[in-house]
Amino acid sequence: MNFSLYKEMMRVNLKGILNYAMGSAFYMLFMIWLYPGLGGSTAAIDELVKAMPEGVGNAFGLNSGFASAEAFISGEYYGLILVLILSIVCVQLSTQLIARLVDRGSMAYLLATPTTRRKVAFTQGMVLVTSLFIILAVTLLSGFAGKSWFLGTKYEFDMGRFTQLNTVAFLLFFAIGGLCFLISCACNDEKKALGISGVVTFGFFTLDLLGKISGKLDVLRYFTLFSFYRPAHIVQGTAEVTQICLWLLLIGLAAFAAGIQIFRRRDLPL
Repeated sequence: MNFSLYKEMMRVNLKGILNYAMGSAFYMLFMIWLYPGLGGSTAAIDELVKAMPEGVGNAFGLNSGFASAEAFISGEYYGLILVLILSIVCVQLSTQLIARLVDRGSMAYLLATPTTRRKVAFTQGMVLVTSLFIILAVTLLSGFAGKSWFLGTKYEFDMGRFTQLNTVAFLLFFAIGGLCFLISCACNDEKKALGISGVVTFGFFTLDLLGKISGKLDVLRYFTLFSFYRPAHIVQGTAEVTQICLWLLLIGLAAFAAGIQIFRRRDLPL
């Protein structure tokens, strides 16, 4: 890895990364602060959710119930909002790190230094992974802080399952980020890379959402990485977390490795 390039790219992108991280932390704290106000009405809310069409509850993670704080958060935050935030980060940042530099001619200056394409691509990939890690780490820590500040011992909050939830979320977007990075490495045009990455990422999300809403379309979920991501099952303790993490890790590593190889071998318009 080229540490000078890594430090510079982290410096350039740190403000944006911290904005996403602080926004995620704020929303997490807000959700935890909100939960005690619902604590006495969880049974009524669960009955209301059961009265909804099953597909709606599946699509938006409401079927995990509201009996515990982490179940409430998994449906209200991890089921949709965090997914959208990290999807945007993966699509935008992966494009900025490779395709934008190639498109604008800045990559020529990087490759003119005594380094290799492999090191440049690996370093840029590490910037993306570090960014995702920072956002999820801040989100996790804010959850622990929120539990201590707002819930105490009165309300149930399983820190182990909450940590598992964040781990799976990180590895999901490690894999999606890897695919976006591969696309960025294969494209010379920034807009093309951004468009394809957006179609792939939000296409995955749409297929998963359609599969959740309608049982007839459930087969669509097997064509998307989001099929590995079941926040409700994780907080209920019914998900095979180790197996899920292993698959997502392997997919992410394969995607990043393929992107680095493509970038190393192809002709660049420099």
